[in-house]
Amino acid sequence: MSPARVTKDRNPLRDPRDKRLSRIAGPSSLVIFGVTGDLARKKLLPAVYDLANRGLLPPGFSLVGFGRRDWTDEGFAQVVHDAVRASARTPFREDVWRQLAEGVRFVQGGFDDAEAFDQLAETLAALDVERGTGGNHAFYLSIPPRNFAQVCEQLERSGLAVAGDDRWRRVVIEKPFGHDLASARELNEVVSHVFPADAVFRIDHYLGKETVQNILALRFANQMFEPVWNAHYVDHVQITMAEDIGIGGRAGYYDGIGAARDVIQNHLLQLLALTAMEEPVSFDAQDLRAEKEKVLSAVRLPDDLGEATARGQYAAGWQGGQPVIGFLDEDGIPKSTGTETYAAVKLEIDTRRWAGVPFYLRAGKRLGRRVTEIAVVFKRAPHLPFESTATEELGRNALVVRVQPDEGITMRFGSKVPGTAMEVRDVTMDFGYGHAFTESSPEAYERLILDVLLGDPPLFPRHEEVELSWKILDPIEAFWATQAQPEPYPAGTWGPAGSDEMMARDGRAWRLP
Repeated sequence: MSPARVTKDRNPLRDPRDKRLSRIAGPSSLVIFGVTGDLARKKLLPAVYDLANRGLLPPGFSLVGFGRRDWTDEGFAQVVHDAVRASARTPFREDVWRQLAEGVRFVQGGFDDAEAFDQLAETLAALDVERGTGGNHAFYLSIPPRNFAQVCEQLERSGLAVAGDDRWRRVVIEKPFGHDLASARELNEVVSHVFPADAVFRIDHYLGKETVQNILALRFANQMFEPVWNAHYVDHVQITMAEDIGIGGRAGYYDGIGAARDVIQNHLLQLLALTAMEEPVSFDAQDLRAEKEKVLSAVRLPDDLGEATARGQYAAGWQGGQPVIGFLDEDGIPKSTGTETYAAVKLEIDTRRWAGVPFYLRAGKRLGRRVTEIAVVFKRAPHLPFESTATEELGRNALVVRVQPDEGITMRFGSKVPGTAMEVRDVTMDFGYGHAFTESSPEAYERLILDVLLGDPPLFPRHEEVELSWKILDPIEAFWATQAQPEPYPAGTWGPAGSDEMMARDGRAWRLP
């Protein structure tokens, strides 16, 4: 049964012609732990308002914050109001805000405070009566992973994790899902002891982006791409996530984690899976996840990791016309740290479709510009019936999915230059979301929070995917631990020389986004 049909069946009175109605959440509340953090203030609280503003939350929807601050319900409502005003995607409407504010509550306490969790249980029970939330409550753990066990145990002890025939309880976990395979398994055991597998939603906000979901539409809704989406025609694939910022105030989190654990293990391997997977039987969560897991289980590391990986640390340089300091000069970073701010890896996929096609993944901070993209680079035509001078400036055909910031798709192909001579050069054809559609793309957290409230899980990786991703990355991390310090690269450039050398050994080069 498809997710859309499941949602419709919950309210058979809805007009099937209104596609928006099938996505309206039923009676429910959202409890946010870590509500004082940046993620809640900049992303979660504005996303809740935007959902309400778009008419996708029920009138009685309630928002509960849990934290140590000495806030009243009214004080927390003001915090939510300020966050919405500062970061909401949709225009502020007083009538929408008043309705949302009526369901805002705050419970003061720490994660070790049993009385606070008992108070939370009383608050949610009162909302069931006052707001009609129906016993349906989602718990968003926007907190460090080290606190997951404590919060889950408190939810279990207070009876808040117990679902029923006519009510649900769900938990939302933010990455990182561990720091290696062993810790990921330990984390899963902690959460699964309290919540069943179908009630656990692991948030990877990249999977909520419209452009990422458009990979599925591009591949499986169009006949023109599938015949060439294989090793017969594709030379290689490049997946890039570049940031132009440094670590900012995240030294406490970032040191010891690095670019590979922070980005490649989750975001980029998920993009690889969506790019390389076979067509699922349906877009139900079970079928979609099964195909992603097949791809991840078929990923192989090259024999020589020294030749097939690269890592670096940004040094002082220039960014946006301004001088910036290096990673080792950032506050809170030890001078001797081996944490990388740039990572590049070459992976292979042992399937009939992709045998012999390398997938190059790279991620880094303080690079040339902010961009995330998937570039499918095709083989050269086996025969060019032109004089050699006619195609001197002709590169390889490529299809590039731009995930951010300029969401869209670019196709690069050869075309004749106007004139009497036969000269072929690369040209590009662009599709941009902002030009093709009048409605702006929802923020990723809007889609993901709504999916949690609907119990619609296709975009959330389950623990098998997480473990497969760590199985890929762990050997690389173990190899790097035996190597010298990461190679420095000037801020504002595109990474260390070793990364370019890795590509050059294969006769290829990184795209310049």
